[in-house]
Amino acid sequence: MDSIFAKRMELLGTETAFEVLAKAKALEKQGKDVVHLEIGEPDFDTPKNIKEAAVKALYAGYTHYVSAAGIPELREAVAEYISKTRNIKVDPDEVVVTPGAKPIMFFSMLALVNPGEEVMYQNPGFPIYESVINFVGAKPVPIPLKEEKDFRLDPEYVKENITKNTKMIILNSPENPTGGVLTREDLKAVADCITNRDDVLVLSDEVYDNLIYEGEHESIASLPGMKEKTILLNGFSKTYAMTGWRLGYGVMRKDLAQKVTQLMINSNSCTCAFVQMAGVEALKGPQDEPERMVAEFRKRREVIVSGLNNIKGITCRKPRGAFYVFPNITGTGMDCRRLSDYLLNKAGVAVLPGTSFGEYGEGYLRLSFANSVENIKKALDRIAEAVKNL
Repeated sequence: MDSIFAKRMELLGTETAFEVLAKAKALEKQGKDVVHLEIGEPDFDTPKNIKEAAVKALYAGYTHYVSAAGIPELREAVAEYISKTRNIKVDPDEVVVTPGAKPIMFFSMLALVNPGEEVMYQNPGFPIYESVINFVGAKPVPIPLKEEKDFRLDPEYVKENITKNTKMIILNSPENPTGGVLTREDLKAVADCITNRDDVLVLSDEVYDNLIYEGEHESIASLPGMKEKTILLNGFSKTYAMTGWRLGYGVMRKDLAQKVTQLMINSNSCTCAFVQMAGVEALKGPQDEPERMVAEFRKRREVIVSGLNNIKGITCRKPRGAFYVFPNITGTGMDCRRLSDYLLNKAGVAVLPGTSFGEYGEGYLRLSFANSVENIKKALDRIAEAVKNL
């Protein structure tokens, strides 16, 4: 019997994190104790002032349709925030608010990329990039991230692999899954590759912009001449522990913002009104809680990196951003998928295989340190014991 599903559905990938989470939850139902290091979600609660702003907005009547591009208050707050932090002038008309940041990936590619055109993206990288590239009928062109370069991209590779069919370059810094951070020099080298290409835009995923431990966050949009060539993707999930609120945004040139707004109208109508008011408070209110969260992540980073480097067969570089480590596990003699399954089933530690993030992730695991120091230490002890018995 022929499938009833459209062929395009075969092109969509998934996020393995949710699959591993489901397996881990099933084991927990059977009575197994599992330490969760698979999900990229802060284990902190949303700051109280943000929750109170949402409740206040609910009672103030923010329960109806609003502008598809976002309420003026939030678009103005985002424009002000990006203008200040990226040192560029952003107009509220260049901001589109979406339910989560992922729609900006979808909408940007739907609006710009034709079937057969090429999209370059970091690999290992967030799996939804490649999934959406395939879904719109484009050709994925991976940019390998190598451990010896601290998982920063090689600008020469980008230069050598851009073709007349290249339509978009996706950058992510700080990066998921490696924690790598691109320097201003890296970004300038990429920008130089497309100086004379008005048909190539950069999708810059900066959702981890505030989770950085050394130096400062750099954005390609800040470079001379690059604001008009950049779609800056950001959201509230990571910085403000608002994953379930589903609130993100894109900053882009006005003509593209209009097209993305059309896609919003055709898909979501608008983003939840009272949630947007919570976003205004997040950006304009006190930043004490997010700063405390980053300080705690910094402590956890030290614990997990040190612990992994003390396990035979595993080496781990210290990530400069995000809340992930990407340890090299080739010394264990197992491939990453087999080892991740083994650690879940035998040791009760849920982690992700590096290949969940692309072909260049083989030989690595991704562990999230968005968990307590106590649980991280428990996981490290279990991993050490399990690896010893290989």
